[in-house]
Amino acid sequence: MPDPNGFLRYERQLPARRPVAVRITDWREVYPPAGAELIREQATRCMDCGIPFCHDGCPLGNRIPDWNDLVRTGNWDAAVESLHATNNFPEFTGRLCPAPCEAACVLGLGGQQPVTIKQVEVEIADAAVARGGLNPHPVPASTGRSVAVVGSGPAGLAAAQQLARAGHAVTVYERDDAIGGLLRYGIPDFKLEKQHIDRRVAQLAAEGVQFRTGVNIGVDVTAEELRGRHDAVLLACGALQGRDTPETPGRPLRGVHQAMTHLVAANRVVAAAGDGRPAPAVLPDGTPIDAAGRHVVIIGGGDTAADCLGVAHRQGAAGVHQLDLYPEPPHGRDAERDPWPTWPWVLRNYPAHEEGGDRVFAVAVQEFVDDGTGQVKGVRIAEVTVERRDGRRVVTALPGSERELPADLVLLAIGFEGTEEQPLLAQFGVTRNARGAVDARPDWQTDADGVFVAGDMHRGASLIVWAIAEGRAAAAAIHSYLGGIGSLPAPVDPARQPLAAR
Repeated sequence: MPDPNGFLRYERQLPARRPVAVRITDWREVYPPAGAELIREQATRCMDCGIPFCHDGCPLGNRIPDWNDLVRTGNWDAAVESLHATNNFPEFTGRLCPAPCEAACVLGLGGQQPVTIKQVEVEIADAAVARGGLNPHPVPASTGRSVAVVGSGPAGLAAAQQLARAGHAVTVYERDDAIGGLLRYGIPDFKLEKQHIDRRVAQLAAEGVQFRTGVNIGVDVTAEELRGRHDAVLLACGALQGRDTPETPGRPLRGVHQAMTHLVAANRVVAAAGDGRPAPAVLPDGTPIDAAGRHVVIIGGGDTAADCLGVAHRQGAAGVHQLDLYPEPPHGRDAERDPWPTWPWVLRNYPAHEEGGDRVFAVAVQEFVDDGTGQVKGVRIAEVTVERRDGRRVVTALPGSERELPADLVLLAIGFEGTEEQPLLAQFGVTRNARGAVDARPDWQTDADGVFVAGDMHRGASLIVWAIAEGRAAAAAIHSYLGGIGSLPAPVDPARQPLAAR
């Protein structure tokens, strides 16, 4: 049985990050592998609670206490099997998920630091590779039914793997030139080196999944043509419509960009260098978008903003300011606002913040300043207060608080407004709701029979664990729709929401 005193004997500890001076000179992952003894100690801190609330924090239903104890006892092969029973891609989630499971760890109820669930998870996933690779699980016989998956992010890939392992013929269509969706070009390598994606793609291909890159459904292939080829369609196109600020004076100036355009350009440079094809960081129209030698202002306080910050450091920015509309969060959980085991509003310091830059809280941009040629040269900001009135956010600038920051490059990382408006929606007879997402019936079908939706396209921009969970659940629904034998795991339903206080 688990060690009931493990959390008393060992403090929470993560592996040391690579030194800042070293890591900002390359694009490799920030965290090196943890030592076996460190991970054993951290897994020992899990006491296998009678009611493990970490299960409620994670939509995948990961068997967290089970694989923690298997790591504690050195049974790594069983730990790998237990982890993969609920999560197709733990090497992705272990690197990218902010770990709501840790916020729900029972140790937090007593004022202790939570188990390093995320770190144990990624070490198990990496152990699977080290101990013989990601073995494919092809099925001996096909069902004769065919499924199209549109989009190759975590939701699409999870669904594709589940359906292929159930015997269906699966084809994944991706409009980009490589598989991975947002993971491929939206996430910097210092968070997720792309070899992890490549390994999974190879595993899925060995399981019979077909991949078609450079195919924009609705443009290169119509919805009618796609439905004629397949018995069911899953839409998993993500939520990449970036929120903008068109009302801010100076928004059309050169040098003001959506954050994701900067990240994609930078990641393409890294990918090209890895393939021996040096290339500049440019937009699709050839416009340079590189932070080298520039004063960069990042507007936004979330994951995307932190990714832009880390990229700017590695590109050699002259200086970086990151602006957040809200006041600086507390350093610990406010139990009245966010009672355990809900996800708390706290100050989150990412590795990129350790690398440099200035964070400025409770400010809003009043104007993007023109240098006289149509190029941004600065941002005029003001201190603000933010209130909720009648369900609406009201932002009030404080008189006399305005000042200007230098800015040659401004990146808007202020969230997403749902899936992009694109030809395939109208062709399938599917519409976006008020949030820019696509609604699903209880069986994951859209308004069009035989057309399903999952991931951020359905939920809106969310965590990778939700994308995988929805992909798995949609696959179960498609399997049933196709008359498949038995049932597949369905960890969530379309109405499921994150753990929250009521």
